[in-house]
Amino acid sequence: MTPLKNDRFLRALLRQPVDVTPVWMMRQAGRYLPEYRATRQKAGDFMTLCKTPELACEVTLQPLDRFPLDAAILFSDILTIPDAMGLGLYFSEGEGPRFKNPVRSTDDVARLGVPDPERELRYVMDAVRLIRRELNGRVPLIGFAGSPWTLATYMVEGQGSKEFALVKRMLFDEPKVMHRLLDVLARAVTAYLNAQIAAGAQAVMVFDTWGGVLTPRDYTEFSLRYMEQIVKGLTREHDGRRVPVILFTKNGGQWLEAMAQTGCDALGIDWTTDLKDARARVGDKVALQGNMDPVILYAAPERIRTEVETILASYGPGTGHVFNLGHGIHQHVNPEHAAAFIAAVHELSTRYHH
Repeated sequence: MTPLKNDRFLRALLRQPVDVTPVWMMRQAGRYLPEYRATRQKAGDFMTLCKTPELACEVTLQPLDRFPLDAAILFSDILTIPDAMGLGLYFSEGEGPRFKNPVRSTDDVARLGVPDPERELRYVMDAVRLIRRELNGRVPLIGFAGSPWTLATYMVEGQGSKEFALVKRMLFDEPKVMHRLLDVLARAVTAYLNAQIAAGAQAVMVFDTWGGVLTPRDYTEFSLRYMEQIVKGLTREHDGRRVPVILFTKNGGQWLEAMAQTGCDALGIDWTTDLKDARARVGDKVALQGNMDPVILYAAPERIRTEVETILASYGPGTGHVFNLGHGIHQHVNPEHAAAFIAAVHELSTRYHH
């Protein structure tokens, strides 16, 4: 494979010295970019965009052509696995993802199998291979998947939810059924991420978007336990390099110590946790990724710059920090503000790395 021209993202995840703090943005290939909207229109719909490797590659590279980002992230969706399990994923305009065949019973769970990533999810692997080739060593490529608990919330609810009534009822009333569902999902995610690594992903991230809706007891039993199972099953060396693993639980700041014990290399931190506190709590066990409030990108560039300085100072000197937003960039953000953010990270972070 082509040697990396810029590996500071991978180095920071492994807490090795870097020249400046690396930066990328969750949802960096997205609707805030006019070029993304044009490609999305060309595709006709979101699933066609995901399932056409050439188009997925095109939108993955768009933010890198515009900004000096330190990593690319595969353009895909966390719900590709449940879709490959036969749940019939579709997107309603303005309403987000829905499933034609939600999982509501023991029988529904029993019918689920682990999809073969090179068969049912071949389009994702083809996209990874194509993106790696097109990147030509510019920056590393991040692969990703949703956490078992997060995937289960969509599969049981049949769509996004505010109350999580159906999935939590299953958790409370039929914990054994829920554990069976989470186990098959953990095996599916492990196989899927390992296939992405084999296809060329150089780091992987598990998005636990809905772990934060659980009680501490239930988070440990129904979310963290399965992410740990995934971490233990992942390929950690490929192409002669370590493949770092990032875990991210939105609203999971209270569980950082437990997350750091899973064997992952880094934790994603949202904006509700102070980086200084997070660093003090996890010590040198893991790197930290985050954690600017994405809404600050609506503010003036000078204010964005001040916020970047505050967050860099909060983490402090030394390596082990990947700068990111605390969640995905919003669709109505001005791309110039994203540019100001990225420039500020690179410029202001030099003095923290000597």
